[in-house]
Amino acid sequence: MTRINLDMDALRTLVVAYQLGGFVRAAEQVGRSQSAVSQQIHKFEERIGQPLFRKDGRGLALTEAGEIALAYARRILELNDEAVAALKGVALDGTVRLGMPGDFAETWLPAVLGRFKRAHPTVRIEATVDRNKALVERLNKGHVDLALVLGLEAQPGAEVLASLPMAWIAGRNASQKSDEPVALALFEPPCFFRTAAIAALDAAALPWRVVFTSPSLTGLWAALDADLGITVRTAASAPAHLVDVGDRLGLPPLPSVALCLCSAGRPLTPAAARLRDILLETLPVELARRYPRPAAAP
Repeated sequence: MTRINLDMDALRTLVVAYQLGGFVRAAEQVGRSQSAVSQQIHKFEERIGQPLFRKDGRGLALTEAGEIALAYARRILELNDEAVAALKGVALDGTVRLGMPGDFAETWLPAVLGRFKRAHPTVRIEATVDRNKALVERLNKGHVDLALVLGLEAQPGAEVLASLPMAWIAGRNASQKSDEPVALALFEPPCFFRTAAIAALDAAALPWRVVFTSPSLTGLWAALDADLGITVRTAASAPAHLVDVGDRLGLPPLPSVALCLCSAGRPLTPAAARLRDILLETLPVELARRYPRPAAAP
């Protein structure tokens, strides 16, 4: 039996084309012309004997074979990139300090840190999970090298990685009577999610009341588990058992929030620079899992 070796560049183009929603934007990302990208995908389809994409209105959607290929492509590319990083960075050592909001501590942090540790086992990682204000203070004082923050695109040294839609998050059994104020479970102020929730309800002339206040995300999720109220976060940060109830309960639309990676403009150590690279490589994959089409991607 003749073995077929998959083209690594074609796999990477497939992943990028899916993440960005088409060949035009994918071509810009991978540094090829649109016709070259289309030809590359066509050759890949010929090699495996299956179409990967089908027409979906004005855009493209994955076929069943395309979905299978995408899943394997992500795994193969991650292992390839991890192997290259490990071979090129065997001498990498020292300490890297990362700050991150609780929104991503359970969803993205394990994937990022696990991949980094496998590639660079001698580097010591210090992770801090806190609210935006505390993370920025730590960053400005030099207590962390990198910080993922939400809604602070004006912060010096900030790279906007994505624009995440805000959502009304609650338990699956949450309800809202038309003659009652919207029951809100929110962070203590200052909090831009809190501000966005109240502003949206006021603009829609919907009465509201704060029924639960918490300084931590764990406390907020516990309140939603108990059906005490509704909160505003991003769908990317919500636990799987909590859902977006905005449409079902007739709640007003919400804005998006920028996800930023900040370094305070300081030069990064080799270890911090490598962690930044892994963050930029990993986040689009996590975004694609949470959103069929991310609003924006690195």
